[in-house]
Amino acid sequence: MQDLLTIGDMAVRSGVAPSALRYYERLGLIHSVRTGGNQRRYQRAELRRVAFIRVSQQVGVSLDDIKDALASLPGGRVPTKTDWARLSARWHNRLEERIKLLERLRDNLTGCIGCGCLSLQKCTLYNPGDELAASGPGPRKLLAGE
Repeated sequence: MQDLLTIGDMAVRSGVAPSALRYYERLGLIHSVRTGGNQRRYQRAELRRVAFIRVSQQVGVSLDDIKDALASLPGGRVPTKTDWARLSARWHNRLEERIKLLERLRDNLTGCIGCGCLSLQKCTLYNPGDELAASGPGPRKLLAGE
C-alpha cells in the first residue's frame, strides 16, 4: 500500500476537498481501498479521474453525465491512453455543441447588455406574447441558435 495516497494527499494533489472526494466516492465516480484501520487509500490513477471530474464540472457537465463517461472506462486496471481517447471521442460532438452554445450566449449576452434593452425589436432574447411557448421551455431562441 506504499504507492497509495491518503485522502489528505489526494486532496492536496487534486485540489479537491476531502469532503468532495468522499462525495465523489459515494457517487461511484472514484474508488478507494481501505486499510486495516478502515482509512481510505487512493491509487494515483484516481488523480486522472478527479481531474476529469473537475474540468467537466467547470464546463457545466452534470455529475450524472460524468459518471456515465467514467463508467465506460475499464474496471480492474488503470485506464490507458486509448481508453481515455475513446471516452474523449464519445464526448467530442457534445463538447462542440456546448462550445457553440457558450459562444451564442456570449455574443447575445454582450449585445443584450450593450443595448440596455432599449431596442426590443432587435433583442435576440425577446419573446413578445410568449409566442415561443409552444416550442418548449427555456430560452428557445438561444438554444436553437437563432
